[in-house]
Amino acid sequence: MAGFFYGETMIDSNKAIRDYLVTQTGLTDLVSTRIYNPSLKKGYTLPAIAYSIRGGDSDEYIPGIIGPSFQFRCYDDDPIDARAVYRALYDALQGIQNITVGSYKILSSREEVQGQDLIDPDVPHLYYVLTFFSIMLR
Repeated sequence: MAGFFYGETMIDSNKAIRDYLVTQTGLTDLVSTRIYNPSLKKGYTLPAIAYSIRGGDSDEYIPGIIGPSFQFRCYDDDPIDARAVYRALYDALQGIQNITVGSYKILSSREEVQGQDLIDPDVPHLYYVLTFFSIMLR
């Protein structure tokens, strides 16, 4: 479980982000609840999103606030459709502020790297858009 302890409470960054994303109808209209961490599930259905934490930071002077960097892969079997999933993800995350998700708060979110159109080298005809977001949580 990726997270950070604040007092006796651990921020589960992966859960907080998924819990937020499954409430975003512009995104779930495309992928339903197929938002996976850290990778697509065996026997996956497309379109789908896979995400994972790739690092980030925390501030020793402001306990309880962390800034993980998330990698998102927006999948579909057509590159244009994969980009549509990316656009919906972008709309759901870019610039949000002070969003309460259960016991967590997303303080801010910003895209670090614009979406890159890629093809999975192990699965022919599996297209995805790769992007990175810095998301501050408390």
